[in-house]
Amino acid sequence: MDDTLQRLLDAEVRAEKIAQQAEADQAQIVQTALQEARAEEERFVGRIPDLHRGYIVKAQERAEQTVAELKRRYDERHVQLRNMAEDREDEALAAAFQVIVSPEL
Repeated sequence: MDDTLQRLLDAEVRAEKIAQQAEADQAQIVQTALQEARAEEERFVGRIPDLHRGYIVKAQERAEQTVAELKRRYDERHVQLRNMAEDREDEALAAAFQVIVSPEL
């Protein structure tokens, strides 16, 4: 019986050591994970200015492209209006001359 009790006590001591080792391993794993997370966060924070610059550059490019497109449309419309005015110029001059010559009409 003493031998059985001794084996049980030895098994309990070994189990306690295993449990303590598991707790120590767990604590180490948690610490390692926290360090890795902090390092990743620092890398991300360090990249924020580059990301910000990239977004600004792309936004600026889109704005320049939009301005160029609006200018192109404006120029096209200006040419259309100028052509329409030139097409109607003779008609407008004739009407104005008619008003001057015959104001009662």
